[in-house]
Amino acid sequence: MSYEDVSAGSHRKRRNRCLLIGVAVVLLTVTVLAVVLGLTLEGAANSGEKLRKIVVGRCETYLKQHSNLSRVNNCETIWETFQQAYVGKDPCDVPPEAYDPLIKSVTQHVACSKMLFWSKTKTMVHAFTVNRECLLTLEDTLLGFLFDELTWCSKTGSKETFTTDCPAWGDCENNPARSFWIKASANFATVSCGNVSAMLNGSLESPFSSTSVFGSVEVKNLDPDKVDSLTVFLVTRETDTTTCASSSFQSLKSALDPNIAYNCKEVPYARVEGCISDPGIPCSDCL
Repeated sequence: MSYEDVSAGSHRKRRNRCLLIGVAVVLLTVTVLAVVLGLTLEGAANSGEKLRKIVVGRCETYLKQHSNLSRVNNCETIWETFQQAYVGKDPCDVPPEAYDPLIKSVTQHVACSKMLFWSKTKTMVHAFTVNRECLLTLEDTLLGFLFDELTWCSKTGSKETFTTDCPAWGDCENNPARSFWIKASANFATVSCGNVSAMLNGSLESPFSSTSVFGSVEVKNLDPDKVDSLTVFLVTRETDTTTCASSSFQSLKSALDPNIAYNCKEVPYARVEGCISDPGIPCSDCL
């Protein structure tokens, strides 16, 4: 056998080995991609199912506590209507109006003069209302309770619900969660009646902000034909210097319909804290 024959055979063997290695790499890559894709799809499906269980579970819990609402609300219907607002859509192109069907699918009548709005006081205001029935925030209603502190979105053409990698509040104007709260807040204000109130933070130099949800949505949607007055409870600590005379409240009065009476009352934080600790203290003694 000549040297040339040996050399050619060795070359063919090396080429065959390289070809086999190449095929193995391709197969491995395809396998990895399939696994990753499968995990991604499975993760998306699990994400949506987990959110459904949370929302429906909250709904069922709320209706058990408010049995009079169970006859006029269906948890699965609410979930399906909720999904229709954002599934398959660009997560930055879900306007507040997309939640109109959801708003209509939830039935709850709140008695006049019980509506309590808030701004920069969420933890305190909910600690106050959790064991009391005299005042009610949006998050204490069925609609707000279902979606409080949750995140959700979808993608264009997708049938899935995602709970991660969704736009944050300020990332884009018409993202799913932001649009929901804008619509729900507007509705809460629209149906308000009688003497309503708001709890604001006296530790801030400007307790009222025209760009907050309270300032830009809720105040502007109070109906003067139904709302008689708005009372601001300015919760202050001993070291706070902000009072009801703060210039920011001039902006509030300007934004408020002139046919709605405006009041402001400074309330010591210690008193609110005491009422949170003792739910038996009447609301009238707290605020």
